[in-house]
Amino acid sequence: MTSSEAGTAPLPDPLPESVTAFAGDYGFPLDDFQLRAACAVDAGRGVLVCAPTGSGKTVVGEFAVHLALERGGACFYTTPIKALSNQKFHDLVARYGEDHVGLLTGDVSINGDAPIVVMTTEVLRNMVYAGSDRLDNLTHVVMDEVHFLADPSRGPVWEEVILNLDPSVVLVSLSATVSNAEEFGGWLTTVRGATDLIITTHRPVPLDQFMMVDKQILPLNDPTHPEEANRAVIAAAARAEETGRRTGPKRTDVVHRMGAAGMLPAIYFIFSRAGCDGAVRQLLVDRVRLTTDADRDEILRTVDEGVQDIPTDDLGVLGFRQWRRALGNGYAAHHAGMLPAFRHIVEDLFTRGLLKVCFATETLALGINMPARSVVLEKLVKYNGEAHVELTPGQYTQLTGRAGRRGIDTQGNAVVLWSRGIEPHSVAHLAGTRTYPLDSTFRPGYNMAVNLIATKGYTDAQRILDRSFAQYQTATHVVEQATQLTRRRRDLAGLEKDLAAELRSQHTEHTATDVIEYAGLRRDLALAERKAKRDSGNQREKEISNLLSSLSVGDIIALPTGNNPDIAVVVRSDSDHRHPRPWIVVEDGWCGPVAPESFGNVPVPLGHMKLHKNAGRSPKRNARAVASNLRRQRVERPKKLKMKAGGGSSREAAVLRDKVHMHPVHSLRNREDLVRPAERVVAARRTLDRELEAVTPDSETLSATFDHILDLLVELDYVEYSGSVTAADREGLQVTAEGHRLSRIHHESDLLVAQCLRRGIWDDLDPAELAAAVSTVVFENRREATGRHTTEVPTEALAAAVTAVGRIHGELVSDEGRHGLPLTREPQTGFVTALHQWTAGAPLDYCLQAAEAAGAQLTPGDFVRWCNRVIDLLEQIKHTGYADSVKATARKAVPAIRRGVVELGATS
Repeated sequence: MTSSEAGTAPLPDPLPESVTAFAGDYGFPLDDFQLRAACAVDAGRGVLVCAPTGSGKTVVGEFAVHLALERGGACFYTTPIKALSNQKFHDLVARYGEDHVGLLTGDVSINGDAPIVVMTTEVLRNMVYAGSDRLDNLTHVVMDEVHFLADPSRGPVWEEVILNLDPSVVLVSLSATVSNAEEFGGWLTTVRGATDLIITTHRPVPLDQFMMVDKQILPLNDPTHPEEANRAVIAAAARAEETGRRTGPKRTDVVHRMGAAGMLPAIYFIFSRAGCDGAVRQLLVDRVRLTTDADRDEILRTVDEGVQDIPTDDLGVLGFRQWRRALGNGYAAHHAGMLPAFRHIVEDLFTRGLLKVCFATETLALGINMPARSVVLEKLVKYNGEAHVELTPGQYTQLTGRAGRRGIDTQGNAVVLWSRGIEPHSVAHLAGTRTYPLDSTFRPGYNMAVNLIATKGYTDAQRILDRSFAQYQTATHVVEQATQLTRRRRDLAGLEKDLAAELRSQHTEHTATDVIEYAGLRRDLALAERKAKRDSGNQREKEISNLLSSLSVGDIIALPTGNNPDIAVVVRSDSDHRHPRPWIVVEDGWCGPVAPESFGNVPVPLGHMKLHKNAGRSPKRNARAVASNLRRQRVERPKKLKMKAGGGSSREAAVLRDKVHMHPVHSLRNREDLVRPAERVVAARRTLDRELEAVTPDSETLSATFDHILDLLVELDYVEYSGSVTAADREGLQVTAEGHRLSRIHHESDLLVAQCLRRGIWDDLDPAELAAAVSTVVFENRREATGRHTTEVPTEALAAAVTAVGRIHGELVSDEGRHGLPLTREPQTGFVTALHQWTAGAPLDYCLQAAEAAGAQLTPGDFVRWCNRVIDLLEQIKHTGYADSVKATARKAVPAIRRGVVELGATS
């Protein structure tokens, strides 16, 4: 493996003819890193190209396409998501013509025998395991966005492909900038042969970092005056803190200010679908328009042409008129909840420069070609499905990489909106940390196991697992961990030696064990008191939330502000018990919403007063009149209402405090001189214990999991031992007829699907019932359903099938638990009725209502996506079902689902 930062090593002189000819087709000179990578591919070596978003690394992939055509071979161009595959397909068709380019994405098959085929990585994995004859002439594979192999759900597919492709295939891997590129490149060289590592951190369009405080856009880390820039941002943030502002300006203000600063067009990242849609509504309400009349006419013409195949009734359900009006004004949302056809129109208009602002979730950052002059980050935290967490440097880099259009902008702009709690220094740190580690998520599964046994045999399958990037990283980490643990033990021995010396100098009769025990008790007491204080604060916040959510309009409260507490009246109540934000008016006329975190103690109810009916409708406009009326109320004002600190005591803390006071070391006059070195020993021991617990399991982990999977598959007759061979020799394992069916089921719940087909529980269903039953193993609600919802399904046969799926799942997870394997995800019924009705011909509006009644939170875009996921599995059932009836029904169900907005969603 060779490594190259652009410009550090001379390029071949002259360049190879193929590289020269390829470079001449571009309207701009290629960068050194692009030429260097192309020369390596021309010489038959693989490459790993790590470069920032927007730097043009896909040019290297396009050279592999050019070279394969020139030399009479074939090139597969793989991407992680269908949207990227569709986009790359259109790019390559424009360059090489539709006769030379194909597209395979599971649900779309266009010209699959072409010499250039764009596909999702899953499609290539399936071709490799099937031994497709399309691989015979394959000379090059491009893996675009290869850092996607760190994705927990789909990343393992990438490693399967890398490990199983024929060694003669030249692999072109394109990645974002990762901090362990040398490690990943080293692994590629080990498993694929010579691989050049090409790294560049250069952005074609420089990126400037800003923070917006109120309506000021202030530079971060100005290279000419960095200290002054940071001080200005910190000072502005401090002023905003002092004036009590809870957040930065509203979205309309941000758009206007960026427009005035010449920073549009912009992608405005909001990590919430509802937030993106709400931003568009806010701009509409505020009558914001960012387009000329000519631009508006062109936008509306494009929109009307793009939706002409969508039924009029469906357009009404989709909120088309408001969406069209926003587009005409120059702004739109972009997120996975949108109809794919709508999302495609937004991407097209933004790329053409007709839209000036796109409010987007982070899914837009996954390689879709939508560069902008600026990127706005509303927050630096996002919900990861379980909790709100801070953005990593890698995520920040990926998002801001959209800023700066090559050949259009001289610089890109990344603007972070200030809000309370955001430190300018932390933003500067994110901006300065441009890389993130690439960690393998590879793990064996049921489908992988039967495919490996069928095509490689047990021994070679184990060797493949041993060659995985996961195993490569594990082996490296074991060495690093052992070195770290040795250093920890050496440091601990030194601290224990220091403590012994201190004990000798103090001439005390107490041993090191006594003092360490005492120091440990003190540490436990401190932790217990800290926990008690935190629990007390949580309890107080709960009490405040309960009070605020119980307030009614007209209730008078005393605010916990110390001596002479302020009096306020509620003008707008809030019944949200989790996040109440009632509006109040204070005696001095201040008006606004208050949240539990606004108070350090519980406000005190004092009474009630009558309010004019307009007070709650326009609270700020009527605040002065309400405040005047409030001051005339006769309520008994508390003399003092202090902000109380949280408590710090608990039963556990009380017990530990007694133990500390009763310990013999506690009575020593010089105890602090002894405790200080002892506390360092206690801390070092705890650190060592923590790191010992976190030690990566030994290198047998993947192999052991693989063996456990095979043991279960033997029990279930998907794999068997040939002849008299026993479990002591797994080399004799072979795949049964049932196992060969399982090998063609590519799904997260593959074994559950195989068991359902094998048990025949779907055999006698009609197309609508089959589609609905299959949805239970496909659909996954984005959030846990709340409130009342129906569990009834339309037919008795469907109800029986859904129950049977649940029963088979229960048996499977019991077996998995017995073998120490990860448990298959539980089936979900939230999409059953909606999909049954859609497949039976019901309109979109009716089906969305059915999903909502069942507790599923679906946008039209979600509906289309889940329909297509069910179609993917039905396409597999057409070939893997046991009964002719279920295969025939699956064939009928697919076109019944693929109609209207679903059909458009598959092709847009």
